[in-house]
Amino acid sequence: MLTAVAVLALTSLVNAEDELPIPADEFVYCTVCHGVQMMGNSIINAPRLSGMESWYVENQLRAFKKGWRGKHERDVVGMEMQPMAAALTDEQIKEVSAFVAATRSDHPVETINGDVDKGKAHYSTCAACHGVNGEGNIALGSPALTGQNDWYLVRQLKYFRDGTRGGQPGDTYGMQMRASAGLLSDDEAILDVVKYISTL
Repeated sequence: MLTAVAVLALTSLVNAEDELPIPADEFVYCTVCHGVQMMGNSIINAPRLSGMESWYVENQLRAFKKGWRGKHERDVVGMEMQPMAAALTDEQIKEVSAFVAATRSDHPVETINGDVDKGKAHYSTCAACHGVNGEGNIALGSPALTGQNDWYLVRQLKYFRDGTRGGQPGDTYGMQMRASAGLLSDDEAILDVVKYISTL
């Protein structure tokens, strides 16, 4: 009954906005944290997912399922996501990833301060994988960075730098990011590069 009411409410909201995709019943719970159209919710640390590449969403759900993400003692937020992903079948992972890629929401509001010029200099390293314009590169397993919450990017870079993320055996892309994040010497450098990314 509760699921039916949730779907009905979602349908009403979405139909008012150009009939954007509705999640299958079993994926309605994703919207509880990430929002009706995956716009994210900073209050509960749920990032914006709308429009994210399906291949990347699929990779990350599998990373959570394998325990590469959400298992480190410092990754409290990831620990909430890990059991959600672990409960999904391979087919469901493909389906929810396709749904996420099809959603659209407003560009996130900027929440951090940083030096754009310094950030641009730092980003030259990031561009090798994520692209000059932050467009991402599927061949390198690097997602687009544009349109993501700045607070989320800051947190993930800190996680990579301190080993909270990217330290699990088998997590090749995560280990690559950990090495790259290590080039950002302090929190100020992270804020600067994320501030620059928000201009792309």
